[in-house]
Amino acid sequence: MDTFSAAVMLFLIMDPLGNLPIFASILRHIEPKKRRRVLIRELLFALVIMMLFLFAGEAILNFLNLRTESVSIAGGIILFLIAIRMIFPQPGGVVGLAAGEEPFIVPMAIPLMAGPSVLAALILLAHTDNERMFDWTIALVSAWGVSAVILLFYKVFTKVLGEKGLTAVERLMGMVLVMISVQMFLDGVANYISHTGL
Repeated sequence: MDTFSAAVMLFLIMDPLGNLPIFASILRHIEPKKRRRVLIRELLFALVIMMLFLFAGEAILNFLNLRTESVSIAGGIILFLIAIRMIFPQPGGVVGLAAGEEPFIVPMAIPLMAGPSVLAALILLAHTDNERMFDWTIALVSAWGVSAVILLFYKVFTKVLGEKGLTAVERLMGMVLVMISVQMFLDGVANYISHTGL
């Protein structure tokens, strides 16, 4: 996977357009003067957490004695489930903050921005080719940067796209993510078969 493909994959998993309505509902109950400061703080928290998983991913896999194939297959399954939820969203809220309560790390940084699927993808990238950490860092920062811009201007995107537009974009991203997840799963199975000689 090249740097651009990795950045696109991470961006799709972060799903900033899908998170727009959730972020807007959380920020709506915070004082207008504090909204941008809170949002920037949570975005920076998410970046730090994702960086930690990117650079500690290899150590985590070695500690758990996991093979690349198992991580690729598991990552593909996780991404597939996330993509299905994007295409067929479940009713009901995803956060439990009281009105006026200021979020701190949870739920905006984790799991909305740096969710399990993003962290799993970062571990997979680091384990697949740990000599290209600079490329993966660029991919992560690029995906995070574009996502951050979208979320910082959430009011503009919400007005331009509208609720139906946001739903359509999220489902389109979900379809792309389904294809990426299936490819990850197939690559893991193919590598396992070739290594075990089945």
